[in-house]
Amino acid sequence: MSHCKKPILVTGGAGYIGAHACKALATAGFTPVAYDNLVYGHRQAVKWGPLEEGDIGDRERLEAVLHKYDPAAVMHFAAYAYVGESVENPAKYYRNNVAGSLTLLESMRSCGIDKIIFSSTCATYGMPEQIPIAEDHPQNPINPYGRSKLVVEWILQDFAKAYGLNFVSLRYFNAAGADPDAEIGEKHDPETHLIPLVLDVALGERGHLDIYGTDYDTADGTCIRDYIHVTDLADAHLLALKYLLDGGQSDVFNMGNGNGFSVREVITTVSRITNCEITCVESDRRAGDPPILIGSSDKIRKILRWRATYKSLEAIIRTAWRWHKK
Repeated sequence: MSHCKKPILVTGGAGYIGAHACKALATAGFTPVAYDNLVYGHRQAVKWGPLEEGDIGDRERLEAVLHKYDPAAVMHFAAYAYVGESVENPAKYYRNNVAGSLTLLESMRSCGIDKIIFSSTCATYGMPEQIPIAEDHPQNPINPYGRSKLVVEWILQDFAKAYGLNFVSLRYFNAAGADPDAEIGEKHDPETHLIPLVLDVALGERGHLDIYGTDYDTADGTCIRDYIHVTDLADAHLLALKYLLDGGQSDVFNMGNGNGFSVREVITTVSRITNCEITCVESDRRAGDPPILIGSSDKIRKILRWRATYKSLEAIIRTAWRWHKK
């Protein structure tokens, strides 16, 4: 079935993952309409379609944009995503991530749009009971960020039952890397993601890297995380979109690489790629950091035929370094 040239509304389309999804959409022949309040997004990251400035909490503005473009579906990236901040200021997270998503869904419903792909997170699982984590793992989030995403997953299920909404929720593990053409990449303020932090040290823009916890029950004592390349993540959104447009049932998929790398492995790999010594300062564990987080991607491979292109840590970091130097 041809879906080409159809507009797709991308909330948070000026952000790190949203911008990569916009590029993937445009490459596949869709028209990505980025809807972003530019609090964390970057105007210059919107290159593949129109930018509509607005907040997901602003129903009037949302509906005006939805009427203007009549998108075939919505990709919903707009959210606050700092775990530590969510603990200190839960109100901000529930208002934006939960109430904002509800406003978006109500706007979609009043405009007759019934398909959405939602950015969820492995933070909805909480402390893993088994590794790798599959989609049927119990969901017991341990911070307001994870809880805010889980509430939206519940809302999607309820809207699907009551109103015939069709959704795909993608539970991300650690998004990493940058567009291979270095057109867009990862730039957060404040930056909390490990790979860009290590690259900042390599570039001399940061004096040292803090390692939180060196006494975990892992091979080298540091936390292990599942890094998934942002382009592979964007491709999964595209596959999820085509799946929904072709009449697929609402579903939930993990977005992981299926293997994990420790903090020390990331540091060593960056050091090798950049030829720079990385100065590290070891400190205590952070509350709520699980020793190991690795997701199973069996389900998305089977149902959506998704495949990771960037499997090795080296391949992921090389793309990030190219962008970072720029």
